[in-house]
Amino acid sequence: MLAPLLDCHCHLDRYADPKGMALEGLSHNVFMVAMTHLPSHFKAGIAHVRGLKGLRLAVGLHPLAAAEHVRERRMFDECVAMSSFVGEVGLDFSPHGIATRPVQLETFRFVAQHVSSTPKVVSIHSRGAETAVLDTLLEYRVRHAMFHWYSGPTGILDEAVRAGHYFSVNPAMVKSAKGKRLIERIPPGQLLTETDGPYVTLDKRPAKPWDVLEVSRYLAQLWSMPVPEVQEKVWQNFRRMLAQLRLMELG
Repeated sequence: MLAPLLDCHCHLDRYADPKGMALEGLSHNVFMVAMTHLPSHFKAGIAHVRGLKGLRLAVGLHPLAAAEHVRERRMFDECVAMSSFVGEVGLDFSPHGIATRPVQLETFRFVAQHVSSTPKVVSIHSRGAETAVLDTLLEYRVRHAMFHWYSGPTGILDEAVRAGHYFSVNPAMVKSAKGKRLIERIPPGQLLTETDGPYVTLDKRPAKPWDVLEVSRYLAQLWSMPVPEVQEKVWQNFRRMLAQLRLMELG
């Protein structure tokens, strides 16, 4: 039986019809991990995804929503008890996020401390803040995190690889020269697939969960293997990460 496609970082709640998109993704044999920006968004969505076997909802504290963090952190513990997935979290020191750097750092340390004692699958935003993200993960001994859409220095990527972290790559990355260079440095055993839909676009339309197939096709060329074997390898990487975290979330 063909392994599922994996979209380990998408934003179903940002589509016009989140439930319809989820059901269509499942019909395409996609296992989806849906991010949220804030714990309140998780609370609003969890009832709608319960019972959908190939979908998990993650609890987020997005760095670009830092203005809401102090209030929302109170809900984090309650929500994270209901899921093995945390995301989107992290740091953004680009021009879009640098003004809230102190709050972001406080929040990310709060999240890192939590998942250091209660392991979760963590999907991390690191734009312009790759060193600070990796330093925080090391400080709190967070293992096997997922770097979502990594775009930073190759040296930090190599350090994160050595630390045992994973990288989720999307269709936008396989269409850019820089993205391809970074993907080539990721060991095949530490690579996962995502869409980041609907924020990533393909042919001027929002990416959909099954568009991870575009990534699989690129990896098939890079790794010199058939697309179904790529799909199986990525799925086994995901299963290994769950096992390393001692999580059983695929049933």
